[in-house]
Amino acid sequence: MLMKHILTTLTLLSCALTAMAQTESSDSISARELNEVVIQAPTVVRKADMDVYHPSKSAVEHSKNGLQLLGNLMIPSLSVSDALGAVQAAGQAVQIRINGRESSIEQVRALLPETVRRVEWIDNPGLRYGGASYVLNIIVANPTLGGSLMATARPALNTAWGFYMADAKFNTGRSQWEIGGDFKLTDRIKAHRDYYETFTFPDGSSLTRDETPLGGSTDNTTASGWLSYSYIRPDTTVVMAELGINANLRTRERYDGLVSTGDVRDDMMLTDVNGHNGLTPKLSLYWQQTLPRRQILIVNFNSSLYFGRSYSDYTEQPTATDSRLTDIHTSIKDRNQAYAVEADYIKSWGNGRLTAGVSYTANRNRSQYENLGGEIFHQRQDKVYVYAEYFHRFGKWTATAGMGVQYTDFLFRESGRGNHTWSPRPQATITYSLNPNHNFRLSFNSWQSTPTLAETNIVPQQLDGFQWRVGNQNLKTANSYMLTLRYGFSLPRVSGTFGIRAFSSPDAITPLLLWEGDRLITTYENSRGLQNLSFFIAPQIEIIPGWLTASGYVQFRMERMRGTGYDIRSNAWSGNAQIQVTHWGFVLSGQYVRAQRDLWGEKISWGEDLNRIDLSYNWKAWQFSAGIIMPFGRYDQGSKSLSKWDRNERHMRLDMRMPYLTVAYNLQWGRQKRGARKLVDIDANADRSTAGGR
Repeated sequence: MLMKHILTTLTLLSCALTAMAQTESSDSISARELNEVVIQAPTVVRKADMDVYHPSKSAVEHSKNGLQLLGNLMIPSLSVSDALGAVQAAGQAVQIRINGRESSIEQVRALLPETVRRVEWIDNPGLRYGGASYVLNIIVANPTLGGSLMATARPALNTAWGFYMADAKFNTGRSQWEIGGDFKLTDRIKAHRDYYETFTFPDGSSLTRDETPLGGSTDNTTASGWLSYSYIRPDTTVVMAELGINANLRTRERYDGLVSTGDVRDDMMLTDVNGHNGLTPKLSLYWQQTLPRRQILIVNFNSSLYFGRSYSDYTEQPTATDSRLTDIHTSIKDRNQAYAVEADYIKSWGNGRLTAGVSYTANRNRSQYENLGGEIFHQRQDKVYVYAEYFHRFGKWTATAGMGVQYTDFLFRESGRGNHTWSPRPQATITYSLNPNHNFRLSFNSWQSTPTLAETNIVPQQLDGFQWRVGNQNLKTANSYMLTLRYGFSLPRVSGTFGIRAFSSPDAITPLLLWEGDRLITTYENSRGLQNLSFFIAPQIEIIPGWLTASGYVQFRMERMRGTGYDIRSNAWSGNAQIQVTHWGFVLSGQYVRAQRDLWGEKISWGEDLNRIDLSYNWKAWQFSAGIIMPFGRYDQGSKSLSKWDRNERHMRLDMRMPYLTVAYNLQWGRQKRGARKLVDIDANADRSTAGGR
């Protein structure tokens, strides 16, 4: 109900202020930049291939790190939470880059707001972004002297939850050294699960299991550290080297419940535990050379290792006896590797730009099943990607067209089985700019999704007394296609985007449920496809200029999913709403998020439905704030299965009504150097196994 009122208010305000703005004379001035200094600019500049946001003086003054600044920009489609360390757009992941270089949330947090010159919001990324749904590129300044020290502490007041970080930068001439680390604590947060399910057997009989929650907890404690060096010789050479390590110290969920079957059998005590922990060291090397005649050559290398363990424990014990009816224990140790290298060439003309590149990615996975006497399985995956893309301006029109081709090869050493596929990746965009404040954009995107380690793992894993999971080594790379029409506008007090999006994945890799004897098996298939149609609106409104701003994103999506034995349709609303009041050094902000409902296979799942209120005050180099997560309603994250063999609904409830305090300190000296201007990146993420779990 609250979401409905917020969205209704937001829509009415958008319509009203749009009407007001149309009666006013346009006073927006196009952005003109001299040596990275913005003379004057509107809040957002509409370009052919992106929207550009210039941070206001107020947004910078009220931010103590880069993530806070992103939140204070109030980009309509973007949902940013510094408290939770999350950035999403329309329920999808956002690829974040700093000066074109793919970066993590931790690296964005380590940015000084004063160094951010502009933020580029790309909602139709080109071929060089590797199939990303959205790209956020943060452009920062490049002074040559100075340094900075920043630190943040954010503990909760009623539970073991918090975030702590420190980062230091030191600049000497054209070089910069950076060292930093963070620690995120989530320790035994109270949780429970609302869960019921009905199994239907091949003979038509059924069994209903109703789980009464008796308690539980969730843990997610991580730590990260990084060390980087960059050398910049302006307009000539950029060299970068980064070494980082991510430690998943403890990720664990435990649920206890009383299971009633509704027949003559005794009720059963249930315990369901699953989790993982591990270490991921990473190395990144980058070289960029500017050549004569507006040419750039880029070479990038990334690698990562993963050493970790995934586990699950599931037990059922009748209340009338001491013996366990079901007792399942799974433990998998991974030692996985990933390597990636990419070379790109960029050539610019007065009205055109050519980008071409080639990349190679290798994954080598080794999984040891401790519950199977230490049996070892190996998986090899290789990908080669080649692309070329051309951008050109024709007066008020601009066009981008390109083609990529991806080759994927799998091999499973123990079975000698595998497959390989060639997949084309066409892409095109055409934009018409009525004037600097209004444009229309039609874009077509395509990308590929390769089977994961968990989806191809053929080792049977028991999930509970009925269910097992077995991977499929015959899966093929899946193709996805998306067509989007957008209208973007910038008026004196209102800006935003309206649009419609059509998506199709005709051979999507999805779960498949089937009976084998008395076992309900979850395996995977290249389905008959997913199609959806989305309508969205994303306004930003200056209700009281300089004081009160609102922004949000509302989406209505219609979906159809088809696979072996099923044809399912689903319609759902999702979105987020944000409001911010700024005055006298104080910032009061509020956020409400209704997670996107995703239909995939025979299941509808959703992320976190949550809300947040935060009040902060800035004093010199310090920031003090207090807030509360989930002041209204109940936290919900879950799924709903629509399979004819297993209908269930699962809601994870956390005790998330958490008040917290934040103290941040930001000291600067000299002039702050920016990170290297890395234009493109290639990702190399090591895979991780997934142990059983309902």
